[in-house]
Amino acid sequence: MVDFCIVGLGVSGLAAAKYCLRQGYSFSITDSRDQPPGLETVQALSPNTPFFLGGFSLDAMLDANEVIVSPGVSLKEPALLEAKKQGKTLLGDLELFARVAKRPVVAITGSNGKTTVTSLIGEMARACGQRVVVAGNIGTSVLDSLAQETLPDLYVLELSSFQLERIESLKLRVAVFLNLCEDHMDRYDSLADYAAAKQRIYQHAQICVYNREDPWTTPPAGKQTVSFACDEPKEGEFGLIDHDDKTYLAKGTQRLMPSSRLFLEGRHHVANALACLAAGDALGLDIATMLDVLRKFRGIRHRCEWVRLMQGVTWYNDSKGTNVGATLAAIQTLGEKTKGKLILIAGGQGKGADFSPLRPLVKRYVREVILMGEVADQLERLFADVVKTVRVNSMDEAVQAAELAAVRGDSVLLSPACASFDMFNNYEHRGDVFCESVKAL
Repeated sequence: MVDFCIVGLGVSGLAAAKYCLRQGYSFSITDSRDQPPGLETVQALSPNTPFFLGGFSLDAMLDANEVIVSPGVSLKEPALLEAKKQGKTLLGDLELFARVAKRPVVAITGSNGKTTVTSLIGEMARACGQRVVVAGNIGTSVLDSLAQETLPDLYVLELSSFQLERIESLKLRVAVFLNLCEDHMDRYDSLADYAAAKQRIYQHAQICVYNREDPWTTPPAGKQTVSFACDEPKEGEFGLIDHDDKTYLAKGTQRLMPSSRLFLEGRHHVANALACLAAGDALGLDIATMLDVLRKFRGIRHRCEWVRLMQGVTWYNDSKGTNVGATLAAIQTLGEKTKGKLILIAGGQGKGADFSPLRPLVKRYVREVILMGEVADQLERLFADVVKTVRVNSMDEAVQAAELAAVRGDSVLLSPACASFDMFNNYEHRGDVFCESVKAL
């Protein structure tokens, strides 16, 4: 009998294996793949670890005290359902983190904006003199973050719905739920099911920060709350106030900073800034310092990232636009500021999403849609009567087609509204390939 069976290797599974090795726990690993990523690393670090590959092994799970399930593995896998039925505890890397973390934690979830808000809150806390570890869905595994020799003053975690499904005891100083739109519908039975997973962030939170314009984010009754939105705030809320022909970020009636001082444009970026201020204020961070960080913030890679201006055409990389909501925000923001029209590059793995909300904005702002990936047929049917569509088989072809379609004053926007795994390793890889192709023109 081993202490843990790790189900699904990859980034989280590898971090769990390293955690077990650091703590002296025995473990086994099972994966549906014959050669999962991280396999050689674990074999080198722990040659005697038993592996059960090519299918999730129920026997391996039953021969462990507890089962660590990686976020990418659905809890509806038959072997996991049977293991749970036979009394095994199923947990995630976040639950292991919760058991041993000794410092305050702020966590951020939502369909869109998580990485931006997580990064900004981390920068704000650092600017206020705190030692900060930023981890979770943002790159560094929560378990890898525990390997640092010096304990931080604050953990700032970006959490996905998949991670939140598996938590029971994570205590948060502040929980932030930004927004909800249709995503991961290949994993959840309904939007309400998806929202319920996200809502788990509030379970043991001292202060809940939510978007009062999005009912899905509203915390349960009885919680201490702070809200934000792009409307006029009441006392203690964060929002926007119009004064002397300017719009200000505000807390209650207190004007904090003109929204025009934000480098990033778009309503969604203003909402993200307000969420950061609400969370930082709940953490006790200095308002003036936070505003200074907001003024200096230039954005994050793969999120409406400016790539190049060539022959009057501006190119943007929004590869992080992996769902409809993110792509809607990108089209709206760039469509309003572009003198000409947009050339949109879209498509990939659809995750069961309904793409129809894209139609009105595509009709209004887009000259041509260049389609790629598994859902190209579906998107072509959706857009064919409102805009010209072109099918391509690679990112290089997409960039070349966009160059042909664009005229001076246009912008080319990669914002796929889809996951990347049908053609790329991840959204970062997709964005990098796009940028390389654009710079090679």
